[in-house]
Amino acid sequence: MGLLDPTPPPFDPLDWVTKPFAERGAMMCRAWALQGYGTPLAAYAVYALKIAFYIGAWVAFCSLSPSLGGPSEIASWWLDPIAFQKAILWSLLFEILGLGCGSGPLTGRYFPPVGGFLYFLRPGTTKLPLFPGMPLLGGRTRGPLDVVAYATLIGIVLVALCSATVPYWAIASVAVLVPLLGVTDRTLFLAARGEHYWTTVVCMLFSSWIAGAQAVQLALWFWAGVSKLNHHFPTVVCVMNSNGPLTRFESLRKRFYRSYPDDLRPSRLATWLAHIGTAHEMTVPLLFIAAGFGWLGPHGLTIAVVVMLALHVYITSNVPMGVPLEWNFMVVYGAFALFWAHPEVTFLQVDLGLAPLLVVMLLVLPAVGNLWPHQLSFLLAMRYYAGNWAYGVWLFEGESYRKLERLTTSAPWIYDQLAHFYDRGTSVGLVGKVLAFRMMHLHGRILARVIPKAVDRFEDYEYLDGELVAGMALGWNFGDGHLHNEHLLDAVQKQCGFEPGELRCVFVESQPLGKSTMQWRIVDAADGELERGEVDVAELRRVQPWEAAQAASSSPSGNI
Repeated sequence: MGLLDPTPPPFDPLDWVTKPFAERGAMMCRAWALQGYGTPLAAYAVYALKIAFYIGAWVAFCSLSPSLGGPSEIASWWLDPIAFQKAILWSLLFEILGLGCGSGPLTGRYFPPVGGFLYFLRPGTTKLPLFPGMPLLGGRTRGPLDVVAYATLIGIVLVALCSATVPYWAIASVAVLVPLLGVTDRTLFLAARGEHYWTTVVCMLFSSWIAGAQAVQLALWFWAGVSKLNHHFPTVVCVMNSNGPLTRFESLRKRFYRSYPDDLRPSRLATWLAHIGTAHEMTVPLLFIAAGFGWLGPHGLTIAVVVMLALHVYITSNVPMGVPLEWNFMVVYGAFALFWAHPEVTFLQVDLGLAPLLVVMLLVLPAVGNLWPHQLSFLLAMRYYAGNWAYGVWLFEGESYRKLERLTTSAPWIYDQLAHFYDRGTSVGLVGKVLAFRMMHLHGRILARVIPKAVDRFEDYEYLDGELVAGMALGWNFGDGHLHNEHLLDAVQKQCGFEPGELRCVFVESQPLGKSTMQWRIVDAADGELERGEVDVAELRRVQPWEAAQAASSSPSGNI
């Protein structure tokens, strides 16, 4: 096996692809448990180089500020407020260009390995306007005004990064442009990590911006912990450790499951690790708050930083799918630049003029996103890597997927991308691992029940995860099922014209906090919603990933 070759599944993928859904699922889930995605070793080197570029570019931008100094003097200026401001703006730019999370093979991007600017600077590409049909801004495809607005944001951020100090007018411009771009295409606001970077940029407009940025950072940790107060996270521990570059021993990976290969539900070890991880994530903001008020004594801040570092080192070392690596580096840097460098500041010192925005972004929206997850992106709800995501799968009958070529894109069909590197069997094995990734999570157990309702013969359809569809059609994907639900399906259908039965989608919504069920829908591209129902999460916990859980209720769309 070469440096660029993925680990092949222990069976012939071309034979596997002819089998029924349940049999395919069982075979590939067992392969994932021991192999993970099978990522080539060279891919990890590429991600490491990308992080080096991310950090190196920031250092270069900071060296353009005479008050900071050059790279050789970084120890004296790396926590300076100007350095932090440039780090936030560079991170926002890095993400909205498509260079950060959602790039490379661990998000199903092979050729090209990024989307982002390749789409957002190209007229005619598909977008998801916040208000469809709105004059000038509400079209389903990108026009010249969309391109100019996006390019203007890039230009302004670059000017700010190259300036001696970050100009106030540039901060204000970014504060206005990012949500405006979100109105034209909500994908852009999410890609810019609006809940973190944009909110922090707005804080910079006020004199108490360090206190405001601290509040943002505390909210990120707190809500990420809250989102894991469910039964989904133990399966995340299983899936992530089966794919981690540092946990490549089969004997270790088997310990995360009850009884490999027959019972792939989380073991006691995986469940306890999930509980510890949830407590760890919720403890970090509490420690920083306690340290800020002096409740932990003279070493309180050191304790908080050590616990924080342990959390993010563990996350980053697993190189999770979606690869939010740079974001984790930024969160760690933020802890030092905001809390360690400014122990005299607390989040309660924010200006009254800034407080309403922070209440909305850091309290109201996350609460809504946890209690009513169908209303909001998991990113705005700060429900990071909890395993409780909305998702969708797209089923294309025969060769009907070729109609996607009518879209204006910068990336072809996933198998056409993979054909640049691998033979057909290897490509089928890689895409099949995406199926296993979905099924191995608790919410993926719904598929064994619902897919037979969606299509008569699964073998007659090409299965593609909605994440891969969004990456190809929208230019960005990062675990948000709301980017590839009915809104994208409608935009695709208007451009591609699928016949009834040619494209069937299964859409699954997140489990609301405090409720015991998850909802699903079956939608035909031409005929609309066909059926919907819900499944009790307790039932999902009792079955294997490939076994059909009993639906709590189910009804045809016309009878709802």
